[in-house]
Amino acid sequence: MSPAAARKSTNLTIDASLVRSAKELGINISQAAEEGIRSAVTKTLADQWKLENQAALKSSNTFVEEHGLPLEKNRLF
Repeated sequence: MSPAAARKSTNLTIDASLVRSAKELGINISQAAEEGIRSAVTKTLADQWKLENQAALKSSNTFVEEHGLPLEKNRLF
């Protein structure tokens, strides 16, 4: 996230023992929560993209299985 990105205060309900452990370990809870949410959003968007493009991916894979890579003859390895 860029330093100039807008911030939004929010309330979270988190297991009390987890919060206590995080504080004892010096973990920035807001930063850790943000990183976790960012990771979850990134994974969910990737999963959605794969689902939305499943037919095209399958078609492309089938083409390569049947015909090989289109420019395979130009490969140097």
